[in-house]
Amino acid sequence: MTESAETIRQTVVELLSHVSGSKEVRTYLQRFAGLDAERFGIIKIGGAILEEQLEETAAALAFLHQVGLTPVVIHGGGPQLDRAMAEAGLVPEKIDGLRVTTPEVLEVARKVFLAQNLRLVEAVRARGVEAHTLNAGVIEADYLDQQRFGLVGQATGIQQDLIRSVIASGAVPILTCLGVTPGGQIVNINGDAVVTALVHVLQPMKIIFLSGAGGLLDDGGEIIDTINLTTDYEPLMQADWLHSGMRLKLEEIRKLLGDLPLESSVSITRPQELVRELFTHGGSGTYIRQGEGIVEYTDRTAIDGVRLSALVEESFSRQLKPDWWDGLDLRQAIITEQYRAAAVVTTLPGGGVPYLDKFAVAESARGEGLAKGVWQQLERAEPHFFLRSRKDNGFNDFYHNQTDGAVRRGEWVVFWRGDVDLVSAAQTIDRIAALPESFD
Repeated sequence: MTESAETIRQTVVELLSHVSGSKEVRTYLQRFAGLDAERFGIIKIGGAILEEQLEETAAALAFLHQVGLTPVVIHGGGPQLDRAMAEAGLVPEKIDGLRVTTPEVLEVARKVFLAQNLRLVEAVRARGVEAHTLNAGVIEADYLDQQRFGLVGQATGIQQDLIRSVIASGAVPILTCLGVTPGGQIVNINGDAVVTALVHVLQPMKIIFLSGAGGLLDDGGEIIDTINLTTDYEPLMQADWLHSGMRLKLEEIRKLLGDLPLESSVSITRPQELVRELFTHGGSGTYIRQGEGIVEYTDRTAIDGVRLSALVEESFSRQLKPDWWDGLDLRQAIITEQYRAAAVVTTLPGGGVPYLDKFAVAESARGEGLAKGVWQQLERAEPHFFLRSRKDNGFNDFYHNQTDGAVRRGEWVVFWRGDVDLVSAAQTIDRIAALPESFD
């Protein structure tokens, strides 16, 4: 990275620090930046996004490049192709959701995809970041079923060296959904199939789908913020409200993550929310990962106190007092199978009030959604509880977003979840603020 590029990176990092705590931001940047360049992420952009949010998308891509992260971008152009076909007098035909592609359709599709690719490339360049079009030759293909679908291909390989060369030159590689057969025939390939082929070869840490909806929606039309496939997949697939499109998307994502290391994840978000989704604990969109099991304990003898204490010390970067674990009046603990995230709930002396004594996430697990997964299970188990945090804790933005209220008491912020009468709860809040310190 040149000196001027490094200066831009530092400036943008400082600006981003205002979105959340600077330590939080730098944690994500360091994790992403430690990968091989082409392994950071793949971003899939639908034609509707290019139609309606081109500038927001270009800004997000330029931002990532300016902080030293270069995604591999693949885009579609379905709505634009439908319109161009109508203008050419061609009637769309689909079989099993795939567009039948005659030579006439392919000629229109090729022009449409090239035009959309150029629009995106030029929009990124207008932001001061170099982008490079990769229209043909990167995706090796063969016919899917020429008799049924015509000139529709299935990806058989990726020319990874071409992608590496573009990234090494300092540009963002932007691909279309066009492949080339061994005989040199250009074929139309489904965008999700291209993503699957790229994922298999590049093994990215992040797969990002830019969506106008901003994420997957629950039965109330609200965005589902986190999905841990290990614990959530089967219940979601059995839900009556889960429509067919979302079922297919979840099945597709499960297959994608099944081909990747456990630290990889999928994000579905809007272009303008991409920065918050990637670089903050709270995120903005739907975050999906393979995950690990989350276990609820009420019997302290079933908990490995040494591993739990080590997790707390790593999370807080401080050493616990020797008697912390033995002295807890444990109500319950919610801990991931590998002891990488935990919520430890005690009972306040004299009042029976649930108190979140420790909420800990290992440094290596941040950005994986484990914090959200444990927190959601905590909410189900304890609909009403208190917690406290130092006023300069980088996790406070997360707590503010997840709780129902907070008050300052000296060096502490006391949060609560559930309905609280502040008049009757004042003594409880004061007692929490006065609790002895857990760390040396």
